[in-house]
Amino acid sequence: MKISVLGTGTVGETIASKLVALGHEVKMGSRSANNEKAAAWVKKAGAKASQGTFADSAAFGELLFNCTLGQGSIEALEASGRQNLKGKILLDLSNPLDFSKGMPPTLFVSNNDSLGERIQRAFPELKVVKTLNTIAAPVMVDPARVPGEHSVFVSGNDAEAKARVKQFLTEQFGWKQVIDMGDITTARGTEAYLMLWVRLWGVLGTPDFNVHVVKKS
Repeated sequence: MKISVLGTGTVGETIASKLVALGHEVKMGSRSANNEKAAAWVKKAGAKASQGTFADSAAFGELLFNCTLGQGSIEALEASGRQNLKGKILLDLSNPLDFSKGMPPTLFVSNNDSLGERIQRAFPELKVVKTLNTIAAPVMVDPARVPGEHSVFVSGNDAEAKARVKQFLTEQFGWKQVIDMGDITTARGTEAYLMLWVRLWGVLGTPDFNVHVVKKS
């Protein structure tokens, strides 16, 4: 499959590298066609890896991953070109984290809105599925890093898109428990969870952890 990964940070590189290792063709997108971090990744990742602008990447991909920082996500998608986004599924991994006052971060949107909703409103031509935003990048692509059963979530308005994402997460990344939270408004909950996640990271001293949702049978 041809896949677009928007973003050159830790999340983008981790996702893109895993996808190439799985045999997919991946184009990493950034603001410039000759981004140094993207070029370094391409050199390391091999023949199925390429780079370009956000628009180049979005046009290339049958499936899109938004791995940009939350504060720049909408700008990056605008730069991707609406004609390149129309009808495609976007796995939105971003979070509305504000680091302007240092650590721990705050949220720049919460309670009655979410970044996932903002992206869906701004780009109605996209099928936005918020997912993988509640865990560290290495765990996203290798859930076995955390022993035992644990959970990942999907939120989105398009049932078919969520089903495809759930299948992708299960078959490609090895997730066993994928919980469908409901429509895109449920991204408010998973994004807000980051406030707890950051504090747990500080307490545990490692990002290699996750939650397991258990219900009474």
